[in-house]
Amino acid sequence: MKGPLVDPASVPDWLRPLVEISGKLDSTAFTRFTPPEDELTRAASVLILFGHGERGPDVLLLRRADTLGSHAGQVAFPGGGADPEDADVVATALREAEEETGVDPAGVRPVAILPELFIPVSKFAVTPVLAHWHAPSPVHAVDPGETAAVARVPLADLADPANRFQVRRPGTTYKGPAFTVNGLFVWGFTAGLLTVLLELGGWAREWDRGDVRDLDVALRDHLLATD
Repeated sequence: MKGPLVDPASVPDWLRPLVEISGKLDSTAFTRFTPPEDELTRAASVLILFGHGERGPDVLLLRRADTLGSHAGQVAFPGGGADPEDADVVATALREAEEETGVDPAGVRPVAILPELFIPVSKFAVTPVLAHWHAPSPVHAVDPGETAAVARVPLADLADPANRFQVRRPGTTYKGPAFTVNGLFVWGFTAGLLTVLLELGGWAREWDRGDVRDLDVALRDHLLATD
């Protein structure tokens, strides 16, 4: 299942392009990875929650705790693995978001489902759920053992060329977009997904794709700058 969950005309103008195009996308719009046929994958969902704050449209992000066994310290969308009790991918995304950030699901309106995306390192098959935060509620790191920080990040800051560059891992083929914004260092799956959403939503600005930094150096510099 993918595509709009509501009439696109019923969402705010600034969010409408994403809802309208959601049904026309496949996984290749976001990733070059496809789930291998001979390996089991784990179902998961993330909530891409768009609100409208004092500085315009924003998105809810969190930073994972440094003590976690996987993806420690990384910035991500709220989300996680499906539970047997979850009715569908939307239910998984809402449950995980509430558990991690304390967001009140009553103020969240799911508006579209994006194609399922495969994350090779964790073997998760992740379904992104787009939602409109029509009645924002306070958010915080519910369990410090899982979540270090929660933030509403303005899309204008993500689109600012001064906050964008690319990172690479020496000795590997990995190279991808990254952001340093609101004290967060965003890279990997989340940065890639945000990059495509900024383009599709009409928020992107030209930025220097030739600015490529070693991941370890960029992360170290970010930590030194935010100490």
